[in-house]
Amino acid sequence: MRYLSIILIFIIFSCTTKKQVAIIGDLESPRIKFGVEKLSEVLVKNDYVVNVSSEMPNDKVNRVIIVSEKTDNTKKESFRISASENIISVEGTDASGTLYGALELVDRIKETNELPSEINFNDSPEMVLRGTVIGLQKTAYLEGRGVYEYPYTPENFPWFYDKELWVKYLDMMVENRFNSLYLWNGHPFASLVKLDDYPFAVEVSDEDFKKNEEIFKFITEEADKRGIWVIQMFYNIIVSKPFAEHYNIKTQDRSRPIVPVIADYTQKSIAAFIEKYPNVGLLVALGEAMEREYDVEWFTKTIIPGVQEGLKALGKTEEPPIILRAHDTDAPVVMEKALPLYKNLYTMNKYNGESLTTYEPRGPWSETHRQLSEAGSIHISNVHILANLEPFRYGSPDFIQKSVKAMHEVHGANALHLYPQTSYWDWPYAPDKTENRLLEIERDWIWYKAWSRYAWNSNRDRNDEIGFWAEQLATKFGTDTEAGKNILKAYEETGEIAPKTLRRFGITEGNRQTLLLGMFESQLVNPYKWRVYPGFYESCGPVGEILLEYAKKEWENTPHEGETPVQIINEIVAHGKQAVLAIDKAEAHVTKEKDEFTRLKNDMYCYNTFANFFSEKVETALLVLRYSYSNDIADLDKALPHLEKSIAYYQELVNLTKGTYLYANSMQTAQRRIPIGGDDGNNKTWEELMPHYERELANFKRNLNLLKASKDGKIVREEGVPWEQVEVALLSESNGIYNVKNGTKVYGIPESEIVEIAPELQNLKGVSYVAESQNEHGTTLKFKNNKTVKLVVGYFNTDQKRFLFPPSLETNAAGNTRGEAEVVLANAIKLKGLPRVNIHTYKFESGENELNLGKGRVLILGFIDANQEVTSRDVGLIGDDEKEAVDWLFY
Repeated sequence: MRYLSIILIFIIFSCTTKKQVAIIGDLESPRIKFGVEKLSEVLVKNDYVVNVSSEMPNDKVNRVIIVSEKTDNTKKESFRISASENIISVEGTDASGTLYGALELVDRIKETNELPSEINFNDSPEMVLRGTVIGLQKTAYLEGRGVYEYPYTPENFPWFYDKELWVKYLDMMVENRFNSLYLWNGHPFASLVKLDDYPFAVEVSDEDFKKNEEIFKFITEEADKRGIWVIQMFYNIIVSKPFAEHYNIKTQDRSRPIVPVIADYTQKSIAAFIEKYPNVGLLVALGEAMEREYDVEWFTKTIIPGVQEGLKALGKTEEPPIILRAHDTDAPVVMEKALPLYKNLYTMNKYNGESLTTYEPRGPWSETHRQLSEAGSIHISNVHILANLEPFRYGSPDFIQKSVKAMHEVHGANALHLYPQTSYWDWPYAPDKTENRLLEIERDWIWYKAWSRYAWNSNRDRNDEIGFWAEQLATKFGTDTEAGKNILKAYEETGEIAPKTLRRFGITEGNRQTLLLGMFESQLVNPYKWRVYPGFYESCGPVGEILLEYAKKEWENTPHEGETPVQIINEIVAHGKQAVLAIDKAEAHVTKEKDEFTRLKNDMYCYNTFANFFSEKVETALLVLRYSYSNDIADLDKALPHLEKSIAYYQELVNLTKGTYLYANSMQTAQRRIPIGGDDGNNKTWEELMPHYERELANFKRNLNLLKASKDGKIVREEGVPWEQVEVALLSESNGIYNVKNGTKVYGIPESEIVEIAPELQNLKGVSYVAESQNEHGTTLKFKNNKTVKLVVGYFNTDQKRFLFPPSLETNAAGNTRGEAEVVLANAIKLKGLPRVNIHTYKFESGENELNLGKGRVLILGFIDANQEVTSRDVGLIGDDEKEAVDWLFY
């Protein structure tokens, strides 16, 4: 930088007796200019006379701050602040480092209300990328569209065009030293670019298209000033609705192979996007809308060539970053094939799945992280969805700090990708029921501040951190430091409740489950009927036992291992009690933001009540599982008071939430299944769930009384009523039709003979297929039906690859569009030489229909009237050495 004298500075210095400061910086650099502006603002606020210039005065009277970029240090984003006589030097290794140095000085001025006389400080971040997420998604599907399909329009996202909100959000980011912003959307290209070859693919009006261009330019420019890299995410393979209608195809179809016209359209969309927005990165989600076998081809022959075509059109060779999301793809293999073609690749994988469960990750999911961290690129840890934290406030710095350390030490990650703590699908609003909706970033300020603080430096002294956060909370609520410590204690006590509960008792870490609405006893005593997500128990917590294992060991009097269910319910109850005591101690000292403190206090009470409710549910489940071994009705008698207490606690939870929360979960669609389906926006509050828990109690009491009234301590359970077959016209080839009954060989060979079958299925007529054809080509069924029907499909209960896996909402967000995600009849068919079978149903409206299933054996068992009453149950056709489930006690 050239330093020349400026006469104006001397005039100002000589004509005033006020504190005078000259700030010298390269005002041509957007980031340095932004840092200089922030310095100027804080100094003026503290009664300094400030002059800003690009050049240095000869006569160094009063104070001078030199803000400059000095590239002799190779560590990105690092900076040094030093003082010599009346000059303070802020030097960064790059523009971002210089900006962060200026902001560090701003923070110090705010603490003391004056420029430091002495300072010698240097700093740099541990994590290379520290990013937050905003989803351009909604709580429900748009009419006529599928999951993730939300065009960028003022009607869908009015907040997207609010520049004032964007400035507020980006300021929050830079204050917390975040340097990347991820925008998530299924198919953003049809809202942001136009293609000569596919002019019909655009799905917004010309007016909205211009608005999108303007706001995207504004966001990227404002982000760049703050050292923030904008990254556009998209799913594969999704196309725009007008494109799909033009070619008479679906916008997304997981079973569809790569189609040339779709590949061409996607490649040209990416090229046009790169050409138009060369400084915006891409986050590629290969999973959920495409079978894994096509991932390498799609990534290497469509996506990467699209980026390269865009660069060629620009005449550039510098590669923009592409981030490969590891979810539902074999990311190590994809990276192996892609790195020779494109060097600037990053990888990303979910930290604890779609929840926050542990700072001791392990198992197969951790192994995937390690493989990716060793792939030769920067690996990003994705704190995703937070399905178990919605909707209450969460802010445990201790849990978060330990989690960031685990990202480094266990997963080998060196970057952070952070979802909102709550309301991802309803952003920018928080779920609180207030006269004016709260902004999520303001409500959950501590969430962002804690993750960013430890992404910058995870190795901070614990005692120092207690003091830091106590001061932060004391300042926010106008209390003394001791009260600040009590508020921190409340946050950290409740910070253990949801993670511990989910990892020990949950069915999945995914947003298929809303933990804080509770769980049914049938889900606790028979979790596998609800399809536990593979790898969940092994990966999302320390070594321990689930309820089924614990009950068996208790009965057999064998040693327990690791974290146990009883240990966890005792701990979460203690955490809740301590949180309430701590928040109550702080209350009398609060002088600021009293309304927000009241909401925070209510959340602590909610967590405490939830912990008590859930512990009683678990006590019930333990005694019911003991009964499955003892056959002693006394065990069920002991269980009843616990279930009754759980209802009383749940009523407290209803009372605490019905006037304070709009919902428990922001995803209000049929993707939610646990504890109960969220179809059409239902079952999203505790008040809505209460009748279901009361019915569960009534069922248990009825069955207990029936057991007591029986002569032998047993009751004859009602068998299912046979479903009536509906005739349809088959339009696709098959291997014939067969009667679904005992003795039938479903694949025409002895090993596929039906030995036992649920009564519900005995009237059906199955469609026969050749097993080898299903394994090689998948299963296609075309048919014509005159009324709405449900297709009955049997999935083999095994993880062997030659059998088709059932629909999984964890990996296929569109996996319940026909109601197929749930097991309707568990263990419903027993075959001679094949795994037992679970029954799912697919709903089809009248007309010509087609179902394409992936590769692997699966049974097509016939059609029933969609309005026919169907009762879900575990039929119990299991092996002789297996134990019958006892969830029937609650039905």
